Amino acid sequence: MSKDSSAMEDPLHALLAEPLRPLAEARRSPRQARLLAEARAVEAAGGPDAYWAWAAERLRWTRRWSRLREGEFGDTRWFVNGQLNVCDNCVDRFADDPLHADRTAIIWEGEPGEVMSLSYRKLREAVARCANGLKSLGIEAGDVVALYLPNLPETLVAIHACNRIGAIHTILFSGFSAEAMALRLQSARAKLVVTVDASWRRGKKVALLENVRRACAEAPSVRNVVVVDRAGTDIEWRAGEVAYAQLLATQSPECPCVPLDANSPAFLMFTSGTESRPKGIVHSVAGFLLGAWSNVQWQIGLTPDDIYWCATDVGWLTFPIHAVVGGLAHGGTLLWYEGAIDFPSLERFYEVAERHGVTKILAAPTVLRMLRAIGDESAHRHPLPRLELLSVQGEPLDAETFRWATQTLGRDLPLINAYGQTETGATWTHPVFGVDAIKAGSCGRPVPGYVYEILDDAGQPVPDGVKGNLVLCTPSPSLARTIWDDHERFLQTYFRRFPGRYYTADEAVRDADGHLWVLGRADDVINVAAHRISTMEIESIASAQDGVADAAVVGVKDTVKGTVPVAFLSLRAGADSSQVSAAVRAAIERGIGGIARLDKIYICSALPKTRAGKTMRRLLREAAETGAIRGDTTGLDDLSTLVAVIEAVQGSA
Repeated sequence: MSKDSSAMEDPLHALLAEPLRPLAEARRSPRQARLLAEARAVEAAGGPDAYWAWAAERLRWTRRWSRLREGEFGDTRWFVNGQLNVCDNCVDRFADDPLHADRTAIIWEGEPGEVMSLSYRKLREAVARCANGLKSLGIEAGDVVALYLPNLPETLVAIHACNRIGAIHTILFSGFSAEAMALRLQSARAKLVVTVDASWRRGKKVALLENVRRACAEAPSVRNVVVVDRAGTDIEWRAGEVAYAQLLATQSPECPCVPLDANSPAFLMFTSGTESRPKGIVHSVAGFLLGAWSNVQWQIGLTPDDIYWCATDVGWLTFPIHAVVGGLAHGGTLLWYEGAIDFPSLERFYEVAERHGVTKILAAPTVLRMLRAIGDESAHRHPLPRLELLSVQGEPLDAETFRWATQTLGRDLPLINAYGQTETGATWTHPVFGVDAIKAGSCGRPVPGYVYEILDDAGQPVPDGVKGNLVLCTPSPSLARTIWDDHERFLQTYFRRFPGRYYTADEAVRDADGHLWVLGRADDVINVAAHRISTMEIESIASAQDGVADAAVVGVKDTVKGTVPVAFLSLRAGADSSQVSAAVRAAIERGIGGIARLDKIYICSALPKTRAGKTMRRLLREAAETGAIRGDTTGLDDLSTLVAVIEAVQGSA
């Protein structure tokens, strides 16, 4: 083996060799440990299906199922003949309880600074009025309602109004262009859209209603648009448009929850981008509810004393799982925040968490890198003594950011890194809150109900320490049921590559302690002169260097080697770009070898992110290869970051 080839494995082995960090005694939860032991025992005795039956008993059913499961991957029915309602389990179940009805369900803060809250009792009343309003506009069970909204209380109300009457809701990311929205409205055959006159983002009004009007002109199925007055715009009303406040004011606060078949479609989530065939992932009534309940139980471990902040955007599935369904299914108190978490002050994140006494936070790893970039002084100015948990998901977590966060944001603070996908409807592998030891950057072990394998390209399991294709081995209720209007595409995308398995299309490796490391998309692996290198391996080294605040590595085309890696870096305040670049180059060549030598390093003031905090690597790749960005940017949080990227690329030419 060549020197470069053997060196290539070193950074991966260094990741896998991260020590297990047992939880400090004060961070342990005896209640969670007992519940996990019970769930594990059920699963050990009866398999994953038995666990899901155990979990389902914790929900309220209108009619109990006659058979737990029928079918296998690609054609599965769970809780056959069972009936329940998501809104009933998330709202009414607690509003009906005299001891819980006046408990706060949601605390909301707007970007301009307004604060309001809703109890479970008040939430039920608003949801019932909204549900009656939808029915008055002709919406019935099975109809599709599109929500083009930011993180507002009205968003929560509208979603559960749909759940209450059996309408299928689809959340359209509020950063989508009119063209991207029109494609999804057409594909979903949506009958009604709920939106706002305008939203606030970084101090500016974003005219969402104007986008909706342009999109609806291309979507003839839409009959009505319900408009929330968020920004006080003087609206010239058009045919079919209805004011949200007026609609609810005329409705009764009584509206029974409709019993729905467990396998009925509840939620339609379109993938981002403007491809000609948007991929609509369909989740079922019971499946999504149960997956969200289970997800929040093991990842967050909500208690009656918690204030839980899912610091993401409603357009990223993480938010519906945790802040719309899962958190409320536990009767929790949730914090919703509307705007950018670094506006108008870079310390807005700390200010929001401090103001509301937040105890648990879920965000993308990028949020932690942002906090690290603005400096330790900000963290020291805003201590968060009530904070008991940080959890991240959505992209790989580098060990250096893990160490910074756990050392700076709280003493012995657990940082749980979780992994899941839109299609799985939940994260399914991570350390269990309050119980499991943690490794910096790993995704822990699978939680109850899930079984995985790592396979080579021939479909054979690989040993520990060897990278391969990550697959799920057993069906779960939370897994998507189909792609809207295209079941064949569903089967081809997820089940044909490895028959009898669900193919995640992610590359992963398991270490000697049984911890799973998800390295990134299989199609994002950089092939340099026939050597496969994951972007996570290179980024973990780059992020560990002094002065680096954030790092992203992409592969770009090269006429000799096929693909070469380039890095985009944002630096901490006061860092010298020449010194940092030299240190990053040297560390990567020392850690991986010459095969991973960076072709270019671009220094940017910030990297392009979605509102969910995910780095938009396809835009970085396009900029590095063409010197321009012409691809779809509708999911981008801050357009000014593209200017910084282009200036960095063109300045190095």
